[in-house]
Amino acid sequence: MDVSFLGGPQPQLGVGVVAPFDFALDRELWRWVPDDVSLHLTRTPFVPVEVSLDLARLVSEHETLHAAVEALCAVSPQVIAYACTSGSFVGGAAGERAMCAAMSQAGEVPSLTTSGAIIEALREIGARRVAVVTPYTKSVTDSLEDYLGEAGITVTGRAYLGLTRHIWKVPYRDVVDMARAAVVGGPEALFISCTNLPTYDVIPQLEAELRMPVLSANQVTMWAALRAIGVPAVGAYQALLDPVARSGPASMTCPSDGVPEGGPQATPESAFAGTTAPPEGEALDGGDPPPFLPEEPGP
Repeated sequence: MDVSFLGGPQPQLGVGVVAPFDFALDRELWRWVPDDVSLHLTRTPFVPVEVSLDLARLVSEHETLHAAVEALCAVSPQVIAYACTSGSFVGGAAGERAMCAAMSQAGEVPSLTTSGAIIEALREIGARRVAVVTPYTKSVTDSLEDYLGEAGITVTGRAYLGLTRHIWKVPYRDVVDMARAAVVGGPEALFISCTNLPTYDVIPQLEAELRMPVLSANQVTMWAALRAIGVPAVGAYQALLDPVARSGPASMTCPSDGVPEGGPQATPESAFAGTTAPPEGEALDGGDPPPFLPEEPGP
């Protein structure tokens, strides 16, 4: 059969992604990517360490990044993104810049990190006061707050789960509950940290309920990477990506306490389609139930 009339395949732009060895949300990244862009993922080598500041340092070592970028450059990506939040904020702002420089030098390709993309996205929407949600322990969450503070971003409230593994198993309902608890003190946006925490489907739901932009680690990573090659990310009703969502009928304004008038509204059940929460009292990995720890930073 003559298939010459098909004229394909169509040319693709490439985005290289360096992810930690335990990253499990490849499919979520693809949901922000248009059809004419391909993602090329590689992972850092396995190390027998649970999610912690120590692990964040190990998966962001420059030698590790150099090897990962060299492997990705075999398929000639136009940009490379390091998709790990804690790994890119653990060294502070200077450490994040050094990571970008190391990756760019290794592959002679523009490079960025999730944590750098957070700051870029917050500047894009004009937010300097944020509520923060993480699946991390307190020490890792503290490190994120320190990193944001270096960029002049104030954390008005936060909530975290205290998990050290199996973060990708957290159901949407837990993400929503943490978000509601964290939004105190008049934030201008909500940031949901960790590229291993599922968020795609809850972003529009939370923006509608909380009346503020909601950013997530995977969202800002893909937004920044695609923006670097002149391609818009895909994501309807997400304020960072969709001008209609940012300034449309559901105005992104909120009372001073950060909660819509009348209190939090029930989140539509569609936000949780396809997810199953663990049985009550049972942890994600069969151990003790993870703590739910909302906090409002002191003065």
